[in-house]
Amino acid sequence: MVTPPRRRYTRSQKIDNDPIPLTAEAHARMQERLTRIKASLPALAEEAARTAAYGDRSDSAEYKEAKGLLRRANRQVLSLEDQLKRVVIIPAGPNTSGTVQLGCTVVLESDSAKTLTAYTILGPYETNPGAGRISHQSPLGAALMGHIVGHTVSVETANGPRVYRIVEIH
Repeated sequence: MVTPPRRRYTRSQKIDNDPIPLTAEAHARMQERLTRIKASLPALAEEAARTAAYGDRSDSAEYKEAKGLLRRANRQVLSLEDQLKRVVIIPAGPNTSGTVQLGCTVVLESDSAKTLTAYTILGPYETNPGAGRISHQSPLGAALMGHIVGHTVSVETANGPRVYRIVEIH
């Protein structure tokens, strides 16, 4: 019996053309990161060339490491450049629409605990639920979008449905 040739598997990457909502601060941090990585490319290329000069590349762990670091930096540059092309800046300032939208802070009252909790609604790249920053794509964020003060929203959680009342929108 003939065995089939070994296949080389690569990670599939989803092509994403969706806009990326970011605050101006997060956009600036992303640009700084891109600048930092681009600045490191010449040194990484020089290191790969230096280790390649040792001779047999197939057995050189140093060469493989240097080449891997260079490849990773190049992938990060391409990824960041693609992301920066798709950025949509979330406007800063007061929410004048009166509805929950990207960039606003919503104060909620929980039905069970009768406590007030504030959440800032941002894009998925800036979430930190522990710090009160949730995505507009999260279950709670999606349920809140477009609502006004006084509305109640229900969110299905692992512990069953939770109901929140919108107290304030900033």
